[in-house]
Amino acid sequence: MRREQAAHIDELVRAAGGAATRRDAVIQDSWRRCVSEHRLDPEVLREPCILTPSRLREHQDAMEEFTHTARFGVETLYRQVAGLGYVLLLTDAKGITVDFIGDPTFDNNLMRAGLYLGADWNEQHAGTCAVGTCIHTGEALVVHQTDHFDATHIPLTCTAAPVYDPSGALAAVLDISALRSPEPKESQFLALQFVRGFANKIETANLVNRFRREWIIKLAASPEFVDVEPSYVLAVDGSGRVLGFNNAARQLLLREDGAEGQGTAARSLVGRRLGDFFELDVNDLPRFSHALPAGQRLVRLARSGTPLFAATLAPPSRPGRPVVEPPAPALPAPLAGLFRDDPAMRQVAMRAAKLVNTQMSLLISGETGTGKEYLAKAIHAASARAARPFVPVNCAALPESLVEGELFGYEAGAFTGAAARGKKGLVLEADGGTLFLDEIGDMPLPLQTRLLRVLAEREVTPLGRSRPVPVNIRVIAASHRDLVAEVKAGRFREDLYFRLSGAVLVLPPLRERRDFDWLVGRLIAGRSHAGGARVSLCEEAMAALKAHDWPGNIRELANALDYACAVAESGMIGVEDLPDRLQPRAPARAGGEAALARVWAAPPGGALSWPADRPCAVPGPGGREELIAALAAHGWNVSAAARDLGLDRTTVHRRMRRFGLVTLRQGASQFS
Repeated sequence: MRREQAAHIDELVRAAGGAATRRDAVIQDSWRRCVSEHRLDPEVLREPCILTPSRLREHQDAMEEFTHTARFGVETLYRQVAGLGYVLLLTDAKGITVDFIGDPTFDNNLMRAGLYLGADWNEQHAGTCAVGTCIHTGEALVVHQTDHFDATHIPLTCTAAPVYDPSGALAAVLDISALRSPEPKESQFLALQFVRGFANKIETANLVNRFRREWIIKLAASPEFVDVEPSYVLAVDGSGRVLGFNNAARQLLLREDGAEGQGTAARSLVGRRLGDFFELDVNDLPRFSHALPAGQRLVRLARSGTPLFAATLAPPSRPGRPVVEPPAPALPAPLAGLFRDDPAMRQVAMRAAKLVNTQMSLLISGETGTGKEYLAKAIHAASARAARPFVPVNCAALPESLVEGELFGYEAGAFTGAAARGKKGLVLEADGGTLFLDEIGDMPLPLQTRLLRVLAEREVTPLGRSRPVPVNIRVIAASHRDLVAEVKAGRFREDLYFRLSGAVLVLPPLRERRDFDWLVGRLIAGRSHAGGARVSLCEEAMAALKAHDWPGNIRELANALDYACAVAESGMIGVEDLPDRLQPRAPARAGGEAALARVWAAPPGGALSWPADRPCAVPGPGGREELIAALAAHGWNVSAAARDLGLDRTTVHRRMRRFGLVTLRQGASQFS
């Protein structure tokens, strides 16, 4: 234990015994809480509590919609403090870090300090800290260095602000922290203003997004700022009842209602009439449009008479009439074209449709061959980026020695063998569009660090260049591997996994899909059109396809149908036109006929033919039974059998190979 830690523990023990300290009152109260309520021992140095990926995913899923809204604010705040050593944490109301932005070069130090995804900063576990104490007090605050209860955390400085949901309940905590900082606590007061301001912006964005079909009223004490940065924002329905508010508006309404400081009073504000707080009702709202000069949009609080200036965003329906929820929007055509009447695929497509125009990175998982790239292309085609490039990158196919240059590009002369004009790189080629990282689980670990920086900073530095280049990309990654297991095994970076998996879309395997017939028909139709002749599939062949387990999924099915369309001669795919692995086995027979059947059914290479006791699926002359009879009648003279059947000799040879009869001539005499 270091000397400063021992001195800190002595101060904690004295404060717990009632001795006076020079700490802020909120810090003193938290220290006493840690000892008396949370039963924390001041002398114990605790390791950070970081949740497992599966438990963290549960917390992230519960916060998914909120995190979508908050993400832009979090990234904007980080850009303003980038280079100053800060990291940003967004936690849920329980203190679990569900989003994180920091310099990846300090990952190990950040993880050891608990400034990381999945870290639990609840005061009950971590002691006095910005997140946990903010959750308890409901106020923005700075916990600086030795303000922390746990002596492990005394190098840190942490500043946090609460983010409330539209009903007034705590939704999240926004925190900005650093591993090192100047000693005076006053050095963090500017950070406090930053965090408090962005927490208010996130609250307001969440409110407007939640009630975008209702009246949104914006209020400010000054007409100059009401249209730019209003302090108070609330949502009102068509009948004039309050639906929600940001925290500043909540405090305003509580003061006006005489209930300020009463913790449970906030919920009673929801459902109250607008006229209970302001000298106006819902019919007055249209006059506060932006067409009227801001100075003329005066409204007074009903009880105190305090003047404010208002602006409103009108709902699509007329005020006073109930807002009718529109029917669920139809799926974009590119996504709807991926399936037909399959519940699992519909769920994937509907979720993807909600995410097509977000900046969030997507991770598509599923067995090999399930169509991950097709889904990625459909998402791109359905988005506002459709006119921009879709750049696929197979991370498993790029040579490790060249992958950095291929992805990030390089300047002329950056290394021996570099192209004379340099190379743009696949990331910059995707600028404005979508970068699809297929088989991301096979990306080398050193390159994962570079990719993490691209995702965090939205900029790329080509080899040989000193300044980064801004890039606007949507990243969609895919893998057939279990990336959570890869993270646990140390083969995949945990922070990169969470950066890529803003949303996870899981494709079902082909054997579980209910639209198999439709999928087969679509694949055959595409191949028929490409070849110029229409091809169909007989019932026996379809039954053989359905009986297969398809470990290679849609890719294996497509390959099988490619083969069948190529060898089918009559426009009808029969069982004998399918690849050997899909051929049913012949049933056992007795006596010499069984011996002959074994010769028929077991040519060199082990190919199996269609059972002789079932009708042939290929119409016309030259079916299996007819071909065998013709060959037997002519003593296995292929030329004579061909003349008898009215076929070319090469056609007979080809059908003999297809039916597994290629070795019969040599062995037929012993069965005649």
